[in-house]
Amino acid sequence: MPRADQTMKTGTIVLLMALAPFALGYFLSYLYRAVNAVVAPDLVRDIGLSAGELGLLTAAYLFGFAGFQIPLGVLLDHYGPRRVQAALVCVAATGALIFAVAGNAIGLSFGRMLIGIGSAGGLMAGFKAVALWVKPERRALANATIMAVGGLGILVATVPAEWASQTFGWRGMFAGLVMVTVAVAGLIFFVVPEKPADTQPSTWHRQLIAIAEIYRDAAFWRLAPLVASTCGTHIAIQTLWAGPWLKDIAGLDRDGVAEHLGLMAVSFLIGTLASGAVADWLGRHGIGLLKVMTGFIMIYLTTMTIITLQLPVPIVPVWIIFAMFGQAGILAYPWLASHFGIAQSGRANTALNFLVFSTAFAAQYLIGAIIDFWPLTPTRGYDPQGYQVGFAVFLAIQLAGLTWYLLKPPATKEL
Repeated sequence: MPRADQTMKTGTIVLLMALAPFALGYFLSYLYRAVNAVVAPDLVRDIGLSAGELGLLTAAYLFGFAGFQIPLGVLLDHYGPRRVQAALVCVAATGALIFAVAGNAIGLSFGRMLIGIGSAGGLMAGFKAVALWVKPERRALANATIMAVGGLGILVATVPAEWASQTFGWRGMFAGLVMVTVAVAGLIFFVVPEKPADTQPSTWHRQLIAIAEIYRDAAFWRLAPLVASTCGTHIAIQTLWAGPWLKDIAGLDRDGVAEHLGLMAVSFLIGTLASGAVADWLGRHGIGLLKVMTGFIMIYLTTMTIITLQLPVPIVPVWIIFAMFGQAGILAYPWLASHFGIAQSGRANTALNFLVFSTAFAAQYLIGAIIDFWPLTPTRGYDPQGYQVGFAVFLAIQLAGLTWYLLKPPATKEL
């Protein structure tokens, strides 16, 4: 074999070993995040939860996830993604075990919170690995590929999760997830190669100061409200409230809801890959990441408006487009990694991710709390007006974030 071909083959193998296990970790992260949309009827039946309680229990994942983002960034930049992510996935396995055996809402919420902490590095560890191993001009595509594998997680959290919960019970399903999660932790720790950073990690004190510097950056705050509001609201709806909406507004039965959520998951996967590929192609033609991101976000917000107003249009295509482009804000992450530099990329990305998942937590809980202001319908569903008001509040926040961004986009050079 010619030396050039052998080198290319070796490089590809190393790249797969460096990135694929992190993609599996993000797969689990998204599976855990979304699975409550399917098992929600079982949790309501067994525990007797209100809409607000269901939203709070499901959002406990997001609370743990968001709360660990800032220390996560410091840990990723100091110790590297391999060791940090392997340890965190073990925490997720512990949380899943607690969730599987818990007998009340408090135990379930605590388990979900631990799962959220353990899943906190799912995407950010992958992005850090991309920053270490992939050339800057190809990072958007590499990041989108890792996110697309996460899309498989949200796909498994639909019809396959419905089948597993019906066959083994939701507790049995989570017990199975514990074993899979431990296996992924081992894969990350033993398969991923270690790549020393180009520079020595700075002191803990200096790393913490760097976080403050990131949060003082003007370009960061032009971008952050738009990304946090859109990605956070999309997560809150697709991983919980889309399921009840399809039942109460579209009139689907349980199997129909699972099938439509599965279709949305496939759309999410396709849209994530497509957004990365389009950004990669347009970037080679002089169009920056943030311009591409803004265009996709506008498409997503159009679908969010149609869903919120409950307009009389074919709803399936609208939800498909909603799923495809709701996470367009991920294109901001490679831009941030370039803006702040590889040494601070973990902290920069997790600083933004903290805001994204804080928004997701707030949206997931508050939409349920708003829905609870209306009494249940005669069929024991949630009132359509409750959905409309709950969704409208967060649509308005997203539109404000877009307006803020468009008034003065970051002036720094784009990738």
